[in-house]
Order: sequence, then structure tokens, then C-alpha cells
Amino acid sequence: MLATSEGKVGMALDTLAMQNDATKTTPWERRFNPYDFNGGTTICIAGEDYAIAAGCTRMSTGYEIISREQSKLFQLTEKTVLAAVGCNSDIVTLQRMLDARLTEYSHSHGKKMSTQASSQLLSVTLYYRRFFPYYAFCLMAGLDEQGRGAVYGYDAVGSFKRDEYGAMGSGQNFVVPILDNLIGHKNRNDERKPLSAEEAVAIVKDIFVVAGERDIHTGDSVEIKVIKATGITTEIFSLKKD
Repeated sequence: MLATSEGKVGMALDTLAMQNDATKTTPWERRFNPYDFNGGTTICIAGEDYAIAAGCTRMSTGYEIISREQSKLFQLTEKTVLAAVGCNSDIVTLQRMLDARLTEYSHSHGKKMSTQASSQLLSVTLYYRRFFPYYAFCLMAGLDEQGRGAVYGYDAVGSFKRDEYGAMGSGQNFVVPILDNLIGHKNRNDERKPLSAEEAVAIVKDIFVVAGERDIHTGDSVEIKVIKATGITTEIFSLKKD
């Protein structure tokens, strides 16, 4: 008798479940996301005889700050610096891959890879992973063969172009309009004059102060690398900590 009662209860529960499935209108959805966006902002500027790469040092996930001292700049050669934001683990893996290729090149040819060749190397490295891309938004800054500053901007699968300046990351929407005005000299009627490296660095500092006030993922401090024919210098500029 007990077994019969349990059987009836089980049948009733199965029937109720079938009715709920039949009346349900919202589809089930399953997602898998292997990436995490760790925030931050990077800026690169090319001058007549210099290039600047800058990036904030805050690494976060959602509303949680993971690190306040995480560099987003990676020196590839004496004349080339990679600036990258996105998923930190993917960025580190990408940087190690580039280092291996650059070391192989220097051993094979007895010299360091040029900035132009490095820009192409990054492009093909990203394109090689186009079906499962590195979650990295990259800028490359350096000096070309003539000693002029060069900035290259990339999408996730390696398409790139050379430009005078660029910005990536969570503060990009706040940064680009300022760069367009002060560096690109767009929508202005006054005479355009070339900026010195010191003037460009001052602009970068002001831009990061602005971005830090409006983007919670940009802050703590900004690392600035100035690339010249004489070498690369690094400066740390403090930002707000909250």
C-alpha cells in the first residue's frame, strides 16, 4: 500500500513538471565566458622624434580592485613598447609569445627587430588566434627607421593601422575626444604646432586625471614611458585611489 502511494505521488510530481515545462515561455540559456575584462586605460602618442606610451596601473574585475600596481606597458625592444588592456592573463600570454619571437629573431639575425617589423609580428600573432582571440586591446608605440614616432592600433584579430595617437580600455570614450582636440587638432582653427615630448607628457597626465574622475576602472597611478633615440625613460604619476 505504501509503495502504491509513493508511486502515485511520483506520477503526480512528474505530471506537474511536464505542465510547467509546457507553459513556460522563457527559453533556457547556458553561457560560458572564458574572458574577464580587467579594466584600465592606455594612451599612445607619436611625435616628431619621440613616442609616448602610458597606462594606468589599476587592475579590477567588476567593482573589485585586484591590484593597484599592475603595469599595462611592456617594453619589447629599445625602441618599441606594447600597451595593452583587457584580460590580464591573455595579455601576459601574448607578451610572452612576442618576447619569444623577438628573442628568436635577434638570435637569427644578430639585431633587434624594428618597430615596423614588431607591429607586423603583433598583427600575425593576433590573427593566428582569430578563432579564439586573445582578449587584449593593443597599442604599439615606438620609433621608425627615420627616428619619427609611430603608433599602431589593433583590433582583436590583428587588423591595424599607423596613426598619430590612440587610446584603448575602459576610459577610451572619455579620452579620445580630448586627444582628437589637443593632439589631432580636429575642429580647431588656430595654427597647429608640433608638441615637444614634455608638452605631450603633461597632456597625458591631465587626460588621465579626467579619465580617473569619470571611469571607476582607471586610477591609482599612470605609468608613462617616453621613447627617444637615446633610450626609454619611465615616470609614475599618481592618480586618485578611490
